Amino acid sequence: MRPTRRLQGRIAAGTLTLALAASGCAGGSGSEDSSDDSIVIGVSLPLTGDFSEPGKGVERGYKAWAKIVNDKGGLLGRKVELKILDDQSNADRVVSDYEQLIGRDEVDLVFGPFSTRLVVPSARVAEEYGMLFVEPAGAAPEVFDQGFKNLFYAAPAVANDHYNHLADYILALPAGERPKSVAYAAMDDPFAQGTAYGLKEKLEKGGIKTVVDEVYPPNTTDFGSIAAKIADSKADMVVGGSQYQDGVNLIVALQQLNYQPKMAAFSTAPTEPEFAKAIGNKTEGILAPTGYTQKADYPSNKEFVEKYTKQFGKAPEEDEANAYTTGQVVAAAVEAADCASQDPECQSKLVDWLRGNEVETVVGPLKWDDKGRPQSAHMIQQWIDGEIQIVLPEAQKEADLVHPKPAW
Repeated sequence: MRPTRRLQGRIAAGTLTLALAASGCAGGSGSEDSSDDSIVIGVSLPLTGDFSEPGKGVERGYKAWAKIVNDKGGLLGRKVELKILDDQSNADRVVSDYEQLIGRDEVDLVFGPFSTRLVVPSARVAEEYGMLFVEPAGAAPEVFDQGFKNLFYAAPAVANDHYNHLADYILALPAGERPKSVAYAAMDDPFAQGTAYGLKEKLEKGGIKTVVDEVYPPNTTDFGSIAAKIADSKADMVVGGSQYQDGVNLIVALQQLNYQPKMAAFSTAPTEPEFAKAIGNKTEGILAPTGYTQKADYPSNKEFVEKYTKQFGKAPEEDEANAYTTGQVVAAAVEAADCASQDPECQSKLVDWLRGNEVETVVGPLKWDDKGRPQSAHMIQQWIDGEIQIVLPEAQKEADLVHPKPAW
């Protein structure tokens, strides 16, 4: 019913505009699609709450994209304007935000939020209104099991495939060098669990034993008991299905117990710029999947890194790059379809174009299956000599993977 009411409102507004024009009272302001009208893009982001650290990174990425686009004249000759709301990392709030942005504010387009927990409910709202929904951070399997027709994930791979290159590397090691046991600890979050359990499934199939499997609530701050279980297990490898602060807290707790794994892999946290300082600069050997590197030789990446760094005083990280990629994907569809509005025909054109085409982005060329899943793979980074570097796959590596992990 909501889309019907919205369209009825637009019909009424259009009738009034026509009436004013006929009586000479329109003032020559032009139509809604005139070149001097902004294209307004609605976004809800976790700028406070559990996901605020990466949420702010996504905000910076969106703002960098908008500035670069506007500096070049905008989209379809129209300036891009971002309308960003704070969902406070709350699923109920993100729903009301997108209801407001689409239904009341009548933005022309929407970008997705951060975190699978927020992507799924907000994508339902966008789907209900028939809006294209490109998102930068909903990679868990449940995102793509909802039957969404308008959703596209703007990154190289879904969560369960983030560690594919690392799994292949480990299982190819000689038996004497391969980890024999692994301890897993994951936030009760679809993305975080997806990354950890995607690796877990592959390693277990390869005969590597799971000795700890802990799931903790998103608001966990005390990791003493989980760290103790991991340390007591003497697991050869530890895998953290983490966001940011939880990953930091778990690593610090493991360090305090002097647990020294031969391999350590954590999602998200090691790629954040504050990570090294947060764990006392004891980063050597820590692994993490990533869909982005500042050194990538893709056509648009050099411009992105240079202009983002000038705008914000530091180079972009993965969250910023995925947000920027979201903008690139939507922009490609807008330019191809030659429209940017809530009109159902326009939105259908945008979705249909993305279903059948590949888009060049700062994370590489992207194309999607019929559920919106990207058809590529994440790289694996490792902290080596105080710097995080690509170590897998072979074709993109900046350094050789260090194994076993140095003590932290």
